[in-house]
Amino acid sequence: MPPRQRIGRLTARPVVTRFAPSPTGFLHIGGARTALFNWLFARHHGGRYLLRIEDTDRARSTQPAINAIIDGLDWLEIGGDEPPVFQFDRAGRHADVAEELLAKGQAYRCYLTSEELAERRATAQAEKRPFRLVSEWRERDAPADGRPFVVRIKAPTDGETVIEDLVQGRVTVANAELDDMVLLRSDGSPTYMLAVVVDDSDMAVSHVIRGDDHLNNAFRQLTIVRAMGWEEPAYAHIPLIHGPDGAKLSKRHGALGVDAYRDELGILPEALVNYLLRLGWGHGDDEIFTRDQAVEWFDLDHVGKGPARMDWKKLESVNGHYIRHADDRRLAELVAPALGTDAAGRERLVAAMPELKARAHDLNGLADGARFLFEQRPLTIEPAAVALLTGESRGLLAITSKAFAALPDWSLETIEGAVRAVAEETGQKLGKIAQPLRAALTGRTTSPGIFDVLLHLGQGESIDRINDQLEPTE
Repeated sequence: MPPRQRIGRLTARPVVTRFAPSPTGFLHIGGARTALFNWLFARHHGGRYLLRIEDTDRARSTQPAINAIIDGLDWLEIGGDEPPVFQFDRAGRHADVAEELLAKGQAYRCYLTSEELAERRATAQAEKRPFRLVSEWRERDAPADGRPFVVRIKAPTDGETVIEDLVQGRVTVANAELDDMVLLRSDGSPTYMLAVVVDDSDMAVSHVIRGDDHLNNAFRQLTIVRAMGWEEPAYAHIPLIHGPDGAKLSKRHGALGVDAYRDELGILPEALVNYLLRLGWGHGDDEIFTRDQAVEWFDLDHVGKGPARMDWKKLESVNGHYIRHADDRRLAELVAPALGTDAAGRERLVAAMPELKARAHDLNGLADGARFLFEQRPLTIEPAAVALLTGESRGLLAITSKAFAALPDWSLETIEGAVRAVAEETGQKLGKIAQPLRAALTGRTTSPGIFDVLLHLGQGESIDRINDQLEPTE
């Protein structure tokens, strides 16, 4: 029996990683995490991180999907270190390698028809055994009639292949389970399995870091690497992301593309990066990381072997942390389009942002919380807030409005002083005045602190909004 063949855990090669998505849809959250891990591993080791668009499936690959992938990576600031490589453009190179394998006797032309293959699969299924093709053309010369053929690799038939995976540990497959996979189709086009191996070699990829759904592919792809005598990459197969119920993450869990996390959910890129990093990797009890810390600390040894579970509440919490620590002007620019504000309105947003962002968990909530600043009079009062505008509370609002009108200047100190003076004068608790004030000023029962609301609305606007509510609406 031939000796076991291994891929060592250590390599002296310069570190080169790659992210290789297929542009058949949006950049999935799992793909974004794979890209992040590749980016971090390369940065940690002072290496290069490359992007390859695997667009060999011409029927399903689209330019909008390519644009979405590149845009999503750029938004997360994990775009490739070099311009992307497009796999389809390299089809000639892939075919050349197949021809070289034929010349070396490591591949063969297989003339089995699709009908013959279907019959053999059906027989295997009827006999309840796995289908593994044994082609009579493996050691036969080509027929003279010019019939169509595919090119197949000559996979090893005995022994076993061992991969020392940097995440999964040692994984072994009996070579008898490997089939003579197709390298070139009957039309001469290269298959995905061939293209991946050729591109990884030509791009000098040292570490293939990808989802563990590709683990079985690694054993088959190694037959090409070894047949060509190329240096073998180190492999790291990362468990997939599952939903909260433990099932593979899918649309029913609300799985979205990266663009939807930005455009629909209002997630900041640094928050999503932080969350994805902790989704299957850890550094002690640390939950929040700067990008520099992530680069310094990241390694594959602490990537878990089990699937990580998506936790929407945790993502919301992490995003809230980053919103609270984000630059006020940046946040104002991000939410301004949703509010339709002009330049002056954006300055009001910047001024109010310290109070607004303290309560927000996402940009949508931040925009919603700021909406009261730009409401047109008279305000539409939500039902719960209407209940606060009773006859008694309107009397308190009338006294408060007069107190505000008498203020010589408008500051947090003078506003708070005026409200407390009204409370003392009327014998009411502060909340008894603050609640109807909030309803009159914002139309809602929740808002930033009432004194901050008054400050940012300004003296005139605040008084006008209060006065609009002094008479019951018909």
